Amino acid sequence: MLTSTVCAAVSAAGLGIAALTAYRKRFLAATRIAAFSLIPIGLVMTGVIDWLTGIVFNPTVWAGFGLLALSAVLFMISRGVERRRGGLGGRKERRSAAAAKPDAVAPAASAPSLGAGRAPAKAKAPQGGDSAPKDDFSDIEAILKKHGI
Repeated sequence: MLTSTVCAAVSAAGLGIAALTAYRKRFLAATRIAAFSLIPIGLVMTGVIDWLTGIVFNPTVWAGFGLLALSAVLFMISRGVERRRGGLGGRKERRSAAAAKPDAVAPAASAPSLGAGRAPAKAKAPQGGDSAPKDDFSDIEAILKKHGI
């Protein structure tokens, strides 16, 4: 009952301000003020205000909101722990999951461009007693010939 009275007073005050604004020849602003001032009395007449006050002053409703908030917090904590652990529970589960993963290359993929088991060519050490190294480009020439250059 008190909320209905307060809403009616707020609407009446808003309509009074709208009338003063219209008197000053600011009709667009007066229309907006009148629209906003009719909202509280409209909410009272539809019963929304009584429904809201029934929710706000009911301790059971607040306990329900508290339980929902606790549930959300617990959910976020569990997700954070799961992300920190990597998604799986224990070490054994992670090892078995790592062993069960297929190779990164698809079965129909082409062979890699570098041959497996080939050792890189070693640079030749300078022979003799020369103190300055020789200009030996044979390794570079072999690489260029291999690529057809």
